[in-house]
Order: sequence, then C-alpha cells, then structure tokens
Amino acid sequence: MTGAAPLAAIGSLATRLILRPLWREKLRTALTIAAVALGVAVVIAIRLSGDAAAGSFRSSMRTLSGPAQLELRATGGIDEKLLGSLVRLPGGARFQPRMEGYAVAARQRAAVPLIGLDLLQQPPPTDGGEPLSPAAYSENAVWLGGDPWTITACDDAKPGVELAIQDAIACYPVAGRIPNADRFVLMDIGAAQQALKRPGLLDRIEVILPDASDPNGWRARIEAAAGNRAELRDAGADTLENRKMLAAFRWNLRALSYISLVVGAFLIYNTISVSVVRRRNEVGILRAIGVTRGQILALFLGEAGAFGLIGGTIGLVLGRVMAEGTVRLVAGTVEQLYVSSSPGDLVLTPAHALEALVTGLAVAILAALGPSIEASRVAPVEAMARGRRELHARMRTGRDLIFAVLLAAAALWAARAEPWDGRPIGGYAACFCLIAASALAIPAAVTVVSRSLAAIAGRVLGVEGLLAARSLTASLPRTSVLTGALSTAVAMMVSVGIMVGSFRETVETWMDSQLQADFYIRPAGGGAAGRHPTFDPAVADRIEALPGVRDVDRFRLYDISYRGLPAFLGGGETAVIATNGRTGFLPGEDRDAILDKLPRGDFAIVSEPFANKHGVRPGDRIELTLGGARPRLEVLGVYFDYSSERGYVIVDRSTLLRHLPDPAPSSLAVYRHPAADEAATRVRIEQAAAGHNLLVFSHRRLRQEALAIFDRTFAITWALEAVAIFVAVLGVAGALLSLVIDRRRELALLRFLGGSAGQIRKLILAEAGLLGLLSNAAGFLLGAALSLILIYVINVQSFGWTIRFHWPAAMLIAALSGIYAATIVAGLYPSRVAIRMNPIEVIHEE
Repeated sequence: MTGAAPLAAIGSLATRLILRPLWREKLRTALTIAAVALGVAVVIAIRLSGDAAAGSFRSSMRTLSGPAQLELRATGGIDEKLLGSLVRLPGGARFQPRMEGYAVAARQRAAVPLIGLDLLQQPPPTDGGEPLSPAAYSENAVWLGGDPWTITACDDAKPGVELAIQDAIACYPVAGRIPNADRFVLMDIGAAQQALKRPGLLDRIEVILPDASDPNGWRARIEAAAGNRAELRDAGADTLENRKMLAAFRWNLRALSYISLVVGAFLIYNTISVSVVRRRNEVGILRAIGVTRGQILALFLGEAGAFGLIGGTIGLVLGRVMAEGTVRLVAGTVEQLYVSSSPGDLVLTPAHALEALVTGLAVAILAALGPSIEASRVAPVEAMARGRRELHARMRTGRDLIFAVLLAAAALWAARAEPWDGRPIGGYAACFCLIAASALAIPAAVTVVSRSLAAIAGRVLGVEGLLAARSLTASLPRTSVLTGALSTAVAMMVSVGIMVGSFRETVETWMDSQLQADFYIRPAGGGAAGRHPTFDPAVADRIEALPGVRDVDRFRLYDISYRGLPAFLGGGETAVIATNGRTGFLPGEDRDAILDKLPRGDFAIVSEPFANKHGVRPGDRIELTLGGARPRLEVLGVYFDYSSERGYVIVDRSTLLRHLPDPAPSSLAVYRHPAADEAATRVRIEQAAAGHNLLVFSHRRLRQEALAIFDRTFAITWALEAVAIFVAVLGVAGALLSLVIDRRRELALLRFLGGSAGQIRKLILAEAGLLGLLSNAAGFLLGAALSLILIYVINVQSFGWTIRFHWPAAMLIAALSGIYAATIVAGLYPSRVAIRMNPIEVIHEE
C-alpha cells in the first residue's frame, strides 16, 4: 500500500480496534482521562500559584523604583550625609534617596509597603494627572496606591487613612491616589523618616547613571565616596536574592506536584496493558493478515496519546480553577517564611497551555511505550494464545527483582551526592530510583504475598477469598501495575506524613526549650518575613521596672544579605538568655562558654540553616556591613533554629548597639518572678504599653500561633497528597472494572457452576481488599525509605536544618485505614457490573 492508502488503513484500524472499544467502555475511559487530567491540573495549578506568589514580592518594595542601575544599602540605614557627598560628584549621575517599611491599614488590618521618596525630586502621579504643589510635601500626607482603602476624615476634616506604623497609630491626610499600581503607601522622605522613627537615615540610595557612561568607572567613584558607610550593589539585587531563596521551596513544591502524574502514568500503563491483553485475538488476526509491527505500535500509542491530549486539555482548565485556591496557600507560606508579599495575578499564558498538553501527552506516551512495544513484537500465534502475557510476566519476575536491587543500590549512591547549585538533585534521583525499584519488585511481592495469604483468605472469607488471592497471581501484569500505582501514592503520603510529623515534633521540642519567657511583646502588624517594626525603648524600660518582672530581653532584628542570599541579623541580651533560656547548640559545643564570651567583643553565633547554607563553622569569621563599619565577626557556635530557613546571625545587644546605635527593640521577652501572679503581671505590662500599638503574647499563645503557622505552611502539601491518593483510588476502580470485563468468561462459568450474585460481589470486593492490603504494605515500606531521604537529604540540602525522626503513628493509622476503606469502596461498581452480566451471552460470545 502506498500514498493515502496506508493512512486510510490505519484510520480504519484505529476506529475498529481503539475508538469503538473506548466508546463502549465510557466509564473506564473517563476514569483514565480523569487521572491524567488531575495530574496535569495539579502541575499547572502549582506552576501558576508559584509564579504568582514568588513573583508578587518583586512588586512589593520595588514599587515606584526608577531606572536605576546601582543602589547603595547598609544594614541599619545609611547616614543621609552620604547623599550630600554623592550629589556633588561630577558627571551627571542622579541619586534618589528612599525609605522602606510597612504600614498596617488599621481598618483593613492588612500590612502594605510604605515607601518614602524625595517628592520634590520625583513627584508622584495623581488621579487628575496634576502635580501637587510643593507646599503639600511638607505636610504629613500620604499617597495611596491600589484599592480598596477605607478613607475617613482627619481632625481638620481632610480625607485621611488610619495607619499603624511602627508602634503608633495615626490618621494621615490623603494627598492623592496613584492609579494602576499595587497597594502601597507613599510618603515624602522626611515624613517617612519621622513615621518609621529613623531620623537622619536612608534605607537605600538608587543610582541612575547618565547615558553612555562607563559603569565600572562610576562604581569605583561611588565606592570611594561611600567608603564603609554603604555597600554598592546592582539595582534589584534583593529581588535576585529572594528568588534564589525561594528556589528550593518552589522546586520541592513542583516535585510534589508530579506525584499525581507518576500515579497517572501507572494507570495509563495499566490501561494500555489491559487493552493489549483484551485485544490479543484482534492483534493476532491483524498481524496474520499483514499489518506491520509499526502500525500496531502506532495504534496503541495513539490510544495513549488520545488519553494524554484530552486529559491535558481538561487539566489545563481544571488547573486554572485549582490555582485560585492553591495560590492563597502558597502565598501564605511565602509571606510567613520567606518574604513579605501579597499574591500576584494568576496569568494563564500560551506557554502554560503548551506545558499542559506536552506534559499530558509525554506522560501518556512514555507510560504506554512498554506495553505498546510488547504488543507490536508478539508473533500472531502467541498473540492469539490465552494467558501468554501472564506467563511471560511470571517468568520475568526474577529478572525484575534483580533490577530492583540494582536501582535500590543506585538510590543509596545518589542520596550521598552533594547538592548541585543548592538543589538536592541527588535526593530527587534517589527518590525516583526507589520508586522504580519498588515497581519492579512488586510482581515478586504480589506472587509471594498472594500465595501466602491464599489459605488465610480462604479461612476468613471462604472460597471467595481463596479465589481472590489466586486471581491476583493469575492476572499478575495488571495486578502488579495497579498495586504499583496505589502503593506509590500511599508511599508519598507516608513519606511526607513522616517528614511533616517529624518536623512538627522537632519544632515543638525546640519551642519548649527556646520559649522560656512568660510574655512576648512585639508591634502589631509584624510577625511575617521581612517585617521588623520597632517600638519606643522607653516602653521596655517601664516594663523592666514593673513589680513582678525579673528580666527583660530586648531583641532587635535586621534584614541583611550575605554571599548573595538574604539572612537576619539579631541582637539580644546574652546575660538574660544565659540565665533563663535553654538555647541548644550542635553536639560538641559548650553552651556556657559560648554565651559567656559572646558579649565581650565582635563575636556571633549563627543558626544551623545559616551555617549549612554558607559553610560556616565555629572559628570562622563573617564580614557584614553595619552602619559605617564592616566588622569581621568571629563565629563562636552554631545553634538549632527552626523559625526561618533564611538563617540568623546573632550578636549581643551591646555589640549591635556599638555598630548600629538604635536602641529601639523589635520584640521583648519578659520573665516574671516565680512568686508573681501571671494575670496581674500581664495587666501591669499592658498598662505600661498603653498608647503604643503593641501585642502581648503569653508563652502558650505564642506557641499555639507558631504551630498554627506551621500547619498552614504544610496545607498545600497535604492537598497535593490528597489529589494523588484520589487519582490512585480512581485507578483502582477503573482497573477493577477492566479486570471484571476481561474475566467475563471466568465469572460467567462461576455463575453456571452455582455461584450466587452475593458470592461474585464478595469475590470482587475481596480482590479489592487484598489489593488495598498489598498496596498499603508496599506503600508503607517505600514511604518509610523515602522519608529518610526527605528528612536527611532533601530537607538538609534545601533548607539546612536538622529534623529528628518521629513516627506519627495516629496519623499514619488513620490515613492508611481511610485509603484501605476507599479501595474496597472502589470495588463496589465493578462488582455491580459483574453481577449484571448475562452468563449465557458471555459464553455465547466466547
């Protein structure tokens, strides 16, 4: 055949061999498409929500940035006198001062960026497009970007907005609106310095170079003028640093999103395998009359491709809908742990559409490649022989087991690899190898376990249980693939459950040792990453003098950058911590000696994530730009910390004040006398803090809030796990339905031999129960192994902290019991189909 004839022949074969059977078995077809669609939808939803959440921080503090090429920054602020030196440099470069902070809209209770600019140099656009008069700049007025805002009237009856900035609440007159912008507050730089309580300081100086100038020459001149007073960086360097910091989080989230696709791939494999087995007679006839192997391969790959394209298209639409919910979960995690932001817009681009279609098609084709090649290679006589594939599968069990052992060894080797570009590539490879090893070992496990359980099932469930156990081995190719799909989903649930449970237990233990104070005080509106408002130091002095108060730890926190990654610099009262706290250091480090030496000079301790990210160990020195100096701090020790994966550098408060002489604290830890009444002491503290926008937390309340944040952080993880389990259970229903249809002759013979409808139902449900039992057992073992990689490889290389292994027994028992019950429920419809089959018609068909 030449020309159009082969295409017409292929089309006719596809219609008869593929399309008509798929149309007749609508439910099985729908379940397979649903599995692919859900997998693709999860990937697209995580991609969209990750882009929105990670991209939104860019606009938070970079709002109203000019076309700057360079910027000057310093921890604690830049002396504004430096600006005077810079503007006198010849050559035409422009220097724009900038203040940055956060304001809490009192009525909306939402934190928004607060930006201070020199509005005489850079007047803002307004609703009417008319610039404001210079007289307006001297007022304590604000310009608002974004909507909605609750506008009230200030004392002089001008429109105003109530804002909490640092520890003060005030009504600020609204001078204008800035259209087409994210939500933020703009002030003149002098008013911003006053509101943020940083007089004489600037947060950033943006440098706009003249056209056609030499950037390197300007760098040298600016660095010479700045000296140690500020650090010169490329404009937008903080954005790049935040993207680097978020990379591990987004990588791990996307890796989790592919779980559903892996499960869906198993189900595609099972579906095509069943198609090959059920149409073996047709394949044999077609091969006997001259249809080529390539045409047979194309037919079955075409069936898989149809599943992939249709599933990918549906998954694209469903993923956009799911992203509406996931973006809030992802953005909440980014907000609390990484950088203050608000979710950006969800934008579905042609690239996302192409990704969805390619992902669905690629997963389907790759999953179907094995059974399709097998179908194309079978000789006509073998294709028309019953049970040939099952026989071959049993013969390959030993070979597959050897490959499984080799893959397990490869997983062990990959898990020991160093991270690549800060990403745990070896850990991901180890997980993949273990999943593949499990899939190859499952046929042998199914054979051994089903034979072992046959007698027990017969005694417990009667003859139906005995037949169910034996049928698992008889239909080994389909049973093993189905068990592999469900066990993979179970394994990921178990591994993530153990990891999260271990992490939570570790955090609880850490908080019990770390949170020793009776009360904790911080400004309202703080508490998220990148927001460190301060308050009047006189408040701390008043609280320390109260009766019933034994000690007060004044703690100040700054954002810093170290080796291209964001981190925190903190300063606290070491003497108070040494007396009252139980800060835990890495094994082998002398806590008392470290805390005794810390206040005596330029010494620091660093958190475990900071040490692991930057390769810092006790005895090393780290250089930071603090105010007008660049001290080299000697690291005395590394302490356990689970509050942020950014990492902390902690110095004594006296050391911090020597370099950054701003006594305003970010938070207080208050210790009361053991004999003092807790409630009465709290009342006195609240009275001493009256008039300041401060929050007072008890030890118990702060612990509860921290655990609530922890649980919200992992909500997206559990959502992804739930989808993977749902896809697997769908696959169980579809595969059991396929088994029923494929075993019509066997079931019809059972009915002829006297089997009742109830016995047939019991047989199918027993098979579902045994499949669930095998899948749970295999998934639990695989999940336990994967959890070790998650805890000791991926977690350490991605985030840098040590997690102590813990079995969350109650959660695992509840989850596995629910999955087992769902597996049995999935057998109800196939059992109903089996009962409704007419034995006479089935035997006549055969």
